[in-house]
Amino acid sequence: MSARWSARFSAASSGATRSSSAAMTGSVRPPEMTADDVCGFLGLMDAHSIRVWLDGGWGVDACLGYQTRPHSDLDIVIEERHVDVATTALKRLGYEPVPRPDTRPWNFVLGDDSGRQIDFHVIVLDERGRGLYGPPGTEDHYPAEALIGKGTVNGRAVDSITPEWLVRFHTGYRVDATDWADVSALCARFGIPIPREYLGFL
Repeated sequence: MSARWSARFSAASSGATRSSSAAMTGSVRPPEMTADDVCGFLGLMDAHSIRVWLDGGWGVDACLGYQTRPHSDLDIVIEERHVDVATTALKRLGYEPVPRPDTRPWNFVLGDDSGRQIDFHVIVLDERGRGLYGPPGTEDHYPAEALIGKGTVNGRAVDSITPEWLVRFHTGYRVDATDWADVSALCARFGIPIPREYLGFL
């Protein structure tokens, strides 16, 4: 599985395909993490016995069971004990750290030359099953009940943040139409009340 994934997902092969497509159409498409890219990445993690949870836009679509929009990156939740192996495997495929002012050991991005990005959210599971997120001694965490979500991407079963917590994580900041698209789809599918921040979209 790892070899097949490397061939399909390597920066060189993907970059050539996307560049050729852009040349033929005369347009430049923004970078995208496709469903095939997501499944390929998960296959690589499986090859190293690493469990990850999908978060963000792909987490939403995994819970829904279908892709609702293009995604420029893949948000993942991963245990700290697996980070070195996961990042080493990705760097072998041409991924490198993406500089950001908010980069932290528990939140950073790796990207490749074709523009695909993987956004790492690093946790330490405590005795209560919570995913502690932040520096030592932090009180920030993914609740244990947020880490039991299940979904599918291209028919592949995946672990994800639960719909209820995906909706909660889409609050507490200035929301936009993309946020509303994600939240409204989750609320409609799973019977979740629409948060107050989104009532203006109704």
